[in-house]
Amino acid sequence: MHNLKTNFDKLYRIVKSSLSDKLNEEDNLQFYPRLPKLNDCSIIALSICCESLGIDSENYLWSKLKNDYSDDFPMLIDRSNFNRRRRRLQRFVYEVTNRLAKKLVEGEDVFIVDSIPVPVCKIAREKRCKFGRESFETSPDKGYSAVSKSYYYGYKLHLVTSVTGVFYSMDLTKASVHDVSYLKEVKQSGMKNATLIGDKGYLSKQVQSDLFHYSNVKLETPNRSNQKEQNEWHPIFRKSRKRIETLFSQLCDQMMLKRNYAKTINGLNTRLISKIAAVTILQYINRQQNKPINHLKHALAA
Repeated sequence: MHNLKTNFDKLYRIVKSSLSDKLNEEDNLQFYPRLPKLNDCSIIALSICCESLGIDSENYLWSKLKNDYSDDFPMLIDRSNFNRRRRRLQRFVYEVTNRLAKKLVEGEDVFIVDSIPVPVCKIAREKRCKFGRESFETSPDKGYSAVSKSYYYGYKLHLVTSVTGVFYSMDLTKASVHDVSYLKEVKQSGMKNATLIGDKGYLSKQVQSDLFHYSNVKLETPNRSNQKEQNEWHPIFRKSRKRIETLFSQLCDQMMLKRNYAKTINGLNTRLISKIAAVTILQYINRQQNKPINHLKHALAA
């Protein structure tokens, strides 16, 4: 189960199959005047593999590869080279995720939207944190987490999944951005003729109307106690919403979503996309093995 080379080979085959129309004969996604020791497909597979196994430190990963798997990875590149190529290939990691997710959610028309805090440092270190401060657009800021009832410093990950917990779309914003703002991105994502389930943070009559008229997406949210127009909130919606909350727990516990060692916003994006890709590939493996798709820890057991 924890053999890194065995799991790498399994994920390599899935990545190669997903990107078969883009890979050349050497399994690279672009032309290299001098062929690299590790091809692009291996970079993507290794990136997803370490997230799947809960290895969130590249320093630790390279130590294991050099000491425990030196015979399995004889053409190992320098860690800094791997890191640069991993960031450059993040859009292809996202494409692998999208292609596998489409196979898993085929025929589904009910989705869930929610957000989760992604802190970059403790709130006490906010003033001296230099993460992402190259520009105002990429800089983190202070936000409030309703779950922990506390403030944090960093970003907010917005996620849309199917009712079975399969990824549909994502975005990373400043921590202070209101949840309802992300629905503008959902409108442009291509979702049509569907039902979208959100919490009270997505209550907006104007946005609900806009979503419905633009793409025939019906936004279902619970009512506030002081709301004048009370809409019916079916108990099945409350039950369905638990799926994305469970997924967030899996991302935090198994994929260590809130423990990132990235030093730049590009690096943070790369790690988050790799974690989402790892979840989607594990779900895909479970589907192939006729297992419950969200038993993520069991996916690599066979």
